[in-house]
Amino acid sequence: MSALVPVAALLVALAAGPEGGLSQVTECVGAGGSGRGGGLPLAEVHALADGTGVRVAVIDTGVAPHARLPRLAGGGDYLTGGDGLTDCDGHGTAVAGLLAATPDPEDDVVGVAPGVEVVAIRQASPSFAVTTPSGETMPAGDTASLAQAVLRAVGLGASVVTISEAVCLDAARAAVVGRPLRAALQVAKAADVLVVAAAGNVGSGGCTGEPGEVPLPAAAGWSGSTGVLDDGVLAVAATTPDDAPAAFTVHGPWVDLAARGTGLRSLAPGSGLTGADLQGTSLAVPVVAGAAALVRQRVPELDAAEVAERLVAGSRRVPGGRSDALGAGVVDPLAALTLLPATGPPPTTVGTAAGPPPHRTPAWLPLAAVTALCALAAASPLLARRLRP
Repeated sequence: MSALVPVAALLVALAAGPEGGLSQVTECVGAGGSGRGGGLPLAEVHALADGTGVRVAVIDTGVAPHARLPRLAGGGDYLTGGDGLTDCDGHGTAVAGLLAATPDPEDDVVGVAPGVEVVAIRQASPSFAVTTPSGETMPAGDTASLAQAVLRAVGLGASVVTISEAVCLDAARAAVVGRPLRAALQVAKAADVLVVAAAGNVGSGGCTGEPGEVPLPAAAGWSGSTGVLDDGVLAVAATTPDDAPAAFTVHGPWVDLAARGTGLRSLAPGSGLTGADLQGTSLAVPVVAGAAALVRQRVPELDAAEVAERLVAGSRRVPGGRSDALGAGVVDPLAALTLLPATGPPPTTVGTAAGPPPHRTPAWLPLAAVTALCALAAASPLLARRLRP
């Protein structure tokens, strides 16, 4: 038997389709309001790179089409079997906006990487619930389908993946429930894909902030290593505008970086904007993912681990050094783009260079990893349903 499997075959095997026992429990949201909001200072950053040619998969509640997301494509829907371009909750659209919203002179909302291609994969939504074989009703979207969504993102050619959701479990249960995620993250790592995930919010997804909790997927593969991306995922905490840890951000030794996650405004389904009070580690994720996309455009020869290391090296240090609250520090896109390499000249790729960067996404994935993941997903019952941060 061949040790390789074509991406086309993988996408067929992991095709997003309707989830059994699904029911809608709330109405979909409409268009948001409009107005000015608190943007990030990105003018200098975008003079160097804007993410053009980089594909980022947003695994979330879906992403609704919006005039300020001109490079949005559907990647699949693990709830109702659609294309991923429906967002009943507005969460995925807000995440995509912080990542990739194009500027408008009427407000100060702009994504960290407005030139990226966004691939929307709907995998979870509090607007839907499923009934398990035992008759229990649970929120739609579980760790097994999340693992499948990660593999689908890899197969669709994403070089960066955002996961703005988390569930906290005790270590013993997380070791079992997290097996499909660990396998998927390692496949993504082997395919040179950077996965960025939320550290989790106290009060959401079963997270209490007490010692011993393990948030998935942020700590799915963490085993005490201090190497960036050794576990296959870049875990992101949230800060206030003054770089202090947000009150809700979950702490842990597996936290890698932090980004602003309070007082934010973004895109809403329809044609408007959200309010200026968005908060959550879920919203810090697209800031870091956007910075990663900028680096992937400007320094295309770096692999995913090297991109993560560059983000860490360029982060703003906070008093006291590395911490379980903020990891290495607060991501700084400009520093990440202008950081001099250890040897050789500084990067020369400036602005929106013609054509996409030579991202090294392979035309295959290891069959053993895919087989193991599919077997685990099939064998695992609905052990843990997640609430998005």
